Amino acid sequence: MEESSLSSVKIMHGRKLFNRAFASIYAFAIIALFYHHTVTLTLSFPSIFMLISDVILAFMWVTSQSFFINPISRQQFPENLEKLVNKNDFPAIDIFICTADPFKEPPLTTVNTALSVLAYDYPMDKLSVYVSDDGGSKLNLFALTEAVKFAKNWLPYCKENKIEQRCPEEYFRRNQSTNSQFQIIESLYEDMKMRIENVVERGEVVEECITDPQQRAAFSKWTKGFTPNDHPAIIQVLLESDKDKDIKGYSIPNLIYVSREKSTTSLHHFKAGALNALLRVSEAMTNAPLILTLDCDMYSNDPQTPQRVLCYFCDPSIKCKLGYVQFPQRYHGLNEDDIYGGDNVRTFRISPAGLDGLGGPDNCGTNCFFNRRALFGSPSSVTSLGHSEDSHIRNMCISSVSVIEQARQVASCNYEYNTDWGTKMGIKYGTLVEDIFTGYMMQCEGWDSIFCNTERPAFLGEVPINLNEVLSQVKRWSFGHLEVLSCKYSPLTFGTKALGILRSNCYIHYVLWPIWCIPVTLYACVPQLSLLNNISIFPKVFDPWFFLYVFLFFGAYAHDFIQFRLFEGTIKRYWNDQRMWYVKALSPYLFASIEFLTKKLGITTKGFNVTSKVAGQDERKMYDQSVFTFGIPSPMFVPLATISIINLIAFLRGIATIIFRMESLDEFFVQLFIAGFAAVNCLPIYEAMLLRSDHGRMPKRIVVTSAVLAGVLCIAFSLIVN
Repeated sequence: MEESSLSSVKIMHGRKLFNRAFASIYAFAIIALFYHHTVTLTLSFPSIFMLISDVILAFMWVTSQSFFINPISRQQFPENLEKLVNKNDFPAIDIFICTADPFKEPPLTTVNTALSVLAYDYPMDKLSVYVSDDGGSKLNLFALTEAVKFAKNWLPYCKENKIEQRCPEEYFRRNQSTNSQFQIIESLYEDMKMRIENVVERGEVVEECITDPQQRAAFSKWTKGFTPNDHPAIIQVLLESDKDKDIKGYSIPNLIYVSREKSTTSLHHFKAGALNALLRVSEAMTNAPLILTLDCDMYSNDPQTPQRVLCYFCDPSIKCKLGYVQFPQRYHGLNEDDIYGGDNVRTFRISPAGLDGLGGPDNCGTNCFFNRRALFGSPSSVTSLGHSEDSHIRNMCISSVSVIEQARQVASCNYEYNTDWGTKMGIKYGTLVEDIFTGYMMQCEGWDSIFCNTERPAFLGEVPINLNEVLSQVKRWSFGHLEVLSCKYSPLTFGTKALGILRSNCYIHYVLWPIWCIPVTLYACVPQLSLLNNISIFPKVFDPWFFLYVFLFFGAYAHDFIQFRLFEGTIKRYWNDQRMWYVKALSPYLFASIEFLTKKLGITTKGFNVTSKVAGQDERKMYDQSVFTFGIPSPMFVPLATISIINLIAFLRGIATIIFRMESLDEFFVQLFIAGFAAVNCLPIYEAMLLRSDHGRMPKRIVVTSAVLAGVLCIAFSLIVN
């Protein structure tokens, strides 16, 4: 079934009928499970813990089903776009690229992202690229000044040769040619790359690196006392469409370096503050009606992406209430097995496709085209704020003194005080996941959104390939979700009224991610510790209730596997993805919950940390070989190692018991199966603790701490139940 317009098609999937039928059957099974709990419940700790686990698992399952009620997909037909709007009337686009730390987010990566979007197949005079450097680093500005020189050769080369991959690093990595033009442009890129990397390795921009007087004036703003957290606003126009041309004499997009003012007394030292500063700076300079937000490592992989977006923003049937078009986060450099589940198929593809059928996906912070008007209030209120479509015109020279001065003023750290910025306007504050919170609030105000999952990924980015970085990133997201859960606009209360039960259920499921730690931790410990104490807590194999547990376990996994495969996931990747779900629940979800509770009790916690995009050669080699790295003595490894030890002991003890007393298999089969399933998932942990000698092995301190903790838990449980 399809709904179509001239430039796009919405496809209604028949699998929703399968999803609804399965959900109905599974719901009856859950009801039967709780009936079984009521007739078998005792006041013993194992029985109570299992009831708590099943209640939470059931609640999370119910909230997750909203994603499968009406999944849809979309197709775009950019070739029909000119039937909707003349090419000369294409709306201008302001592109925001955000970076913060040149040592965790290499300047060369930012440069490649900027070059990939500067080279879009789009009217050059209608593109403006703003690079937000929240750390105010000379290294980033130097890298961009070098990129400017290369861009004047790269852009015409791409268009003359109809290059599809316009990120230089990826293009030259994938292509080799003896063509003289190719070799010249490759040589220019290598020269630029060498100069940037040399400066980054040195850690400073020395005088001899600066050859242009305009550059020297820009770098003079880094005076004594300038620090990443205390410096004035810096606005530097590096390319200006009205003045600068490429080597063929054609116009080139605007490129502006922005570093908002920072002060040690400022309230807004998080990413959302940088985006709001960009919103105001861009409004003062170019004021395009469409805004693309990108992380510095998320380069364009399709030069036709803006036209695909216009298929929706220019569709008269939907454009009036369309707040944003969200593309999925896709990644390059993943190893074949994706051992850390970095592709995040559920979060970035399955769930948004389900939300799209209910009114629109969540915002994931990058790869998102916003309607500028939508960031200033509800569809009915924005015109009264002076943000009508007719006001999106700036005719003044963006490098003029008056424009630059106005841009500096709106980028000052005091500008937002006593205003609605971060609450009623712009990107929303109050959480580490400002992206999902902003999208959620926009939908509560009445804006719709669209999920655009193209066959060729529109953007490709980098994922952390170090386990500690992966877990730290998930912990930060989880902490932010709990902040959204506890705010006055919580999906549990405000969202249910504003969005209805189905859409709010999806957001409830998101913000309650961290509570997975409770049932997973209990299921990873209680059956195993009970097995060690010869306590049976599940039905026997020949008990009819046994088959209910079999259906609940395999039914959930089978449905999840089918959804994963529909989005082109392989069997190996599915196994690793479900293992990482187990790991996340035991570690970052648990740590995020504890950190959130301590914050509520008034205990200081860490703020936003940038995920490192830099990987050493040894780390990359182990990752490419699908080997887990545990080399850092991170506290987040302790629960993983502790649980793995308990499950291995319980499984071996259970096998020994059955060998010497076969009749116990019927009684303890479920507990033995759970311990064995967990132990198989923990194989990389056992290998890292016992078999490996490389620097990615589990640190001895973590192994000893975990072994002691496992022993304490075994003794404590035995004392409680006996």
